[in-house]
Amino acid sequence: MTARRILASTSAGHPRGSWPAEEQAQAFRDQGIPATVVADIRTDRFLVVVPDGETS
Repeated sequence: MTARRILASTSAGHPRGSWPAEEQAQAFRDQGIPATVVADIRTDRFLVVVPDGETS
């Protein structure tokens, strides 16, 4: 498993689903940060993540 850094998170129960996390990830990508969205089933959240060391 690759280490990842969490940049942001939103509730999986949000009325708009994963859209808020996708919008946050896009804002990071617009800044050149390779962010993606993953679902964390254990915490019931969508996480905006990057591989560890990619936020610089």
